[in-house]
Amino acid sequence: MKTGQKQNCLFMRLNGYTGGMKMNELELKYGCNPNQKPSRIYMEEGELPIQVLNGKPGYINFLDAFNGWQLVSELKKATGLPAATSFKHVSPAGAAVGLPLSDTLAKIYWVDDLGELSPLACAYARARGADRMSSYGDFIALSDVCDVSTANMIKREVSDGVIAPGYEPEALEILKSKKRGNYNVIQIDPAYVPAPIEKKQVFGITFEQGRNELNIDDKFFDNIVTENKELTEEAKRDLAISMITLKYTQSNSVCYVKDGQAIGIGAGQQSRIHCTRLAGQKADNWWLRQSPQVMGLQFKDEIRRADRDNAIDIYMGDEYMDVLADGVWENTFKVKPEVFTREEKRAWLDKLTDVALGSDAFFPFGDNIERAHKSGVKYIAQPGGSIRDDNVIDTCNKYGIEMSFTGIRLFHH
Repeated sequence: MKTGQKQNCLFMRLNGYTGGMKMNELELKYGCNPNQKPSRIYMEEGELPIQVLNGKPGYINFLDAFNGWQLVSELKKATGLPAATSFKHVSPAGAAVGLPLSDTLAKIYWVDDLGELSPLACAYARARGADRMSSYGDFIALSDVCDVSTANMIKREVSDGVIAPGYEPEALEILKSKKRGNYNVIQIDPAYVPAPIEKKQVFGITFEQGRNELNIDDKFFDNIVTENKELTEEAKRDLAISMITLKYTQSNSVCYVKDGQAIGIGAGQQSRIHCTRLAGQKADNWWLRQSPQVMGLQFKDEIRRADRDNAIDIYMGDEYMDVLADGVWENTFKVKPEVFTREEKRAWLDKLTDVALGSDAFFPFGDNIERAHKSGVKYIAQPGGSIRDDNVIDTCNKYGIEMSFTGIRLFHH
């Protein structure tokens, strides 16, 4: 390499931008926090498998990007469909495959004005739309080359960046114009295969382990331990999406899935029942957004999507008077909404069915199943191995729920 090329490469390395050039090291502005300097990503052998096409991605951006890329790659391999995920703080807020959107889903995801969507755009609409509150400011991972349809959707959302195996030229220009030209756009080599041994340091001590290369396919769920043995192809697909999502979610974690998308992810809780409750509430909120009461809300024209999401979240919860009180509702709505009563919400939630639920470790008590049942769960996959497995199985049988024991734990830290 000539002297001028070396200087140019050094300038870009120090500024976190590769401009399409490959290198084995990229210096970052700082680590997890501004006081954690210096910071970089690098390869001990070979070149980095990524190119920064725009922006200056940070430490947490890359953690989200690399975990998200693994997730969507595995979803694509398992289902044969384009996949997308919406990451925040190294856990997915949503993940989905590219099935078409119903008119209702297009409306609650605020994409009904975008016309016909590509399968990849449908995947991202689902991944972001299931839990829009958590996806605000996300890092996106796409399994396929980013097309114009997907780029136009990303352009108008609050997001930190995107990683994909490639970008259509027009799509790249759309993304480069986002955030005043500072939007993070990363291209990854889809042929890259990491070393079989991974390392990390904690307190100056190096940890080493084999990569979790577990293949999750439809045979993963063959060990059905409940009276109900019925497991449809759609249920197998949804259980696979759940387990692959959990593989890249901070433990303890559970994931509810319906129709090819995660609808509730409970991450990073010390107690499994709290994971199940947290994810179950998110799944409930996803379903409640499709109710006539929420679909009929008349927002003032100037209210932005993020503010609508926040108002809907409050309206569906116990603190609904925070948006319905006199002198307050007028700031958001054209017409004062009626209270969405507890009884009305329960009646609507009772219509939610055929939900799949995965857990990264065994359910220790039947209370997890009781809570899952309230959110329409019909299919469950978990490792098994609790001393109270009989109680968990009996609770499934009580509600006619099918449950598979996978025998494999999926902790992720």
